[in-house]
Amino acid sequence: MRVFSVLLLGFFLHSFTDWNTDFEASKKQAEKEHKLILLNFSGSDWCGPCIRMHDEIFESASFKSIADNSLVLINADFPRLKKNQLPKDQQKSNDKLADKYNPEGIFPYTILMKADGTVIKTWEGYPNASAEQFTVQLKDLINARK
Repeated sequence: MRVFSVLLLGFFLHSFTDWNTDFEASKKQAEKEHKLILLNFSGSDWCGPCIRMHDEIFESASFKSIADNSLVLINADFPRLKKNQLPKDQQKSNDKLADKYNPEGIFPYTILMKADGTVIKTWEGYPNASAEQFTVQLKDLINARK
């Protein structure tokens, strides 16, 4: 069981490396690079649909191809296990984002927004779409803003 836990933790650390955690810095980056923001609320060590979404959609080649060119990615994680707890300042930042954008506490919850924080579209739970279908939805929304 311990080996499995270590492998699982390694998966999460690997999966979230391309995601920012600083909302204000991400807004500035999105403004500077003329990109949209994709904010994802997840429970990396307890939420099955969150884990599945990161594995099947966010790690897919189709998603990564559009994300690299058009999106600034932000992950607001809410782990439950003590060993995976975030630093207090990061938890406070995530709580603030949740208060503003996810007051109902939905997991996963994904938001596409402009650089100024204006919400364009939300997805509650795991999208009823394949990685390719989700990417097409994103691409259409991104292209509509150009």
